[in-house]
Amino acid sequence: MIDSHCHLDGPKFSADRDAVVDRALAAGVEAMVSIGTGEGPPDLEAGIRMADRYPCVWTTVGVHPHDAAKAGDGTISSLEALVGHPKVVAVGEIGLDYHYDFSPRDKQRAVFATQIGLANRKGLPIVIHSREAWEDTFAILEAYWNPAAGGIMHCFSGGPKEAERSLAMGFHISFAGIVTYPKAADVQAATKIVPLDRLLIETDSPYLAPVPHRGKRNEPAFVTETARRVAELRGESVETVATATTKNWRRLCLRQGS
Repeated sequence: MIDSHCHLDGPKFSADRDAVVDRALAAGVEAMVSIGTGEGPPDLEAGIRMADRYPCVWTTVGVHPHDAAKAGDGTISSLEALVGHPKVVAVGEIGLDYHYDFSPRDKQRAVFATQIGLANRKGLPIVIHSREAWEDTFAILEAYWNPAAGGIMHCFSGGPKEAERSLAMGFHISFAGIVTYPKAADVQAATKIVPLDRLLIETDSPYLAPVPHRGKRNEPAFVTETARRVAELRGESVETVATATTKNWRRLCLRQGS
């Protein structure tokens, strides 16, 4: 399996990061994508440090919507240099977060659009964070994004309506531990309509640990629980979901296969 989205650089892994990676490998997680947003600018290399340290880890670079207010005149040029790193597979996570509003919404929208432009120029997929901002997210994507570069709706939190719209635009949809929560009926319904060749799984660790680990620190090994629940909801075997999501990630992010 591939954990297509985790945050290995965070302080919650400082005490046992090597063991966390080892547990993931032992659980059958062959690769992890450590998202490179970190604490935001000026440090844009948080994920690259993880990818350089562990052979099984890939990464992204980008400015999270929470940190959009930290982006300055040199941020995009710095990202432009970093996307050439051989283990950077996407620009992200980028997008809009109207739940916390840690950065002003106009700044979030501007930084989001600018990073989409960077991804378009480099031919890289984008990894989208959208919380309570679906309409503005879709509007900016429709205005700026080149679907040929590919993209991932990360930690999908919408329902079938948002899934249909995302799929129509050309996105892959990635499900995290939320799909295992009893009250996540809309997310669970969305898993059933995503074509097998557009499906991904992730942990978003250390956040959102799946059942039966809910309430604990999440880690990449737990992506197996998400895979099991997705398979159950779709009426497919875990092996089918594991094989398909691995193939999908390799095709989208490593440009391997067809």
